[in-house]
Amino acid sequence: MKIREFLKERLVSKETNEAVDRIPKPVGSFGYDAWGFNSDAYKIGISIFKPIYEKYFRVEATGLENIPSDGRLLLIANHSGQLPIDGALVGYALATNPHAPRAVRAMIERFFPQAPFVGNILNEVGAVLGDPVNCAKMLSREEAIVVFPEGIRGAGKPWSKRYKLQRFGLGFMHLAVQTNTPIVPVGIVGCEETMPTPFHLNRLARMLGIPYLPVTSPFPLPAKVRLHFGKPMVFEGPIDTEDDAAIKVEQVKDEINRLIQQGLEDRNGWFS
Repeated sequence: MKIREFLKERLVSKETNEAVDRIPKPVGSFGYDAWGFNSDAYKIGISIFKPIYEKYFRVEATGLENIPSDGRLLLIANHSGQLPIDGALVGYALATNPHAPRAVRAMIERFFPQAPFVGNILNEVGAVLGDPVNCAKMLSREEAIVVFPEGIRGAGKPWSKRYKLQRFGLGFMHLAVQTNTPIVPVGIVGCEETMPTPFHLNRLARMLGIPYLPVTSPFPLPAKVRLHFGKPMVFEGPIDTEDDAAIKVEQVKDEINRLIQQGLEDRNGWFS
């Protein structure tokens, strides 16, 4: 607790402190919610990530006016980059959205919460284990949640599959229909180039008990990142079969592909 107070005092500006306080986020008397989110840790995270977002990756975000100011929301995005940088960038973009700032929650792989210390830190800044029960409960509390339906298939894909959407899980569509939650598609361009990976050491990864082990840059490269937020999509039920869900998911994938292509057309290279 003393470390957090020390960091908050030295890292969090008055502007950031006031901006985060304006974001609607119900927490208990000790500053936590049921999933471990902590207001002060969130402010510290935003402050630390500010130069990374603005100076290192030089992020351009378009379509932020499409984000509703309140109410339950699923942001469905393509996944890439070997590390969960894309989720952090989307979260920062929403937290600082000039139209309607939101404290977004990110569904993460089971591997990350199991890592020592990492799980607690991720929980405190808004990340939650990617479990359908967690997601449904948060939607019932009118949360904004970012989901990467490709999972590790997208995050860990090699360079040869860059900007090619991998198989989407169908769970998010079931939840969207059951809870009457709008979906905002997100196309992310640039994270593929942060850690280009020709191949993985799959056998060693299995021995270490980790989902993948990329042969790549030792640190993320400063590729310019573009985030394109599409207009909300609302799907009605019922969903009687998995084929019904898959048809609706393909509509979301098509829109994400369109946003990705828009981002690729807008850039002149990896760093511009």
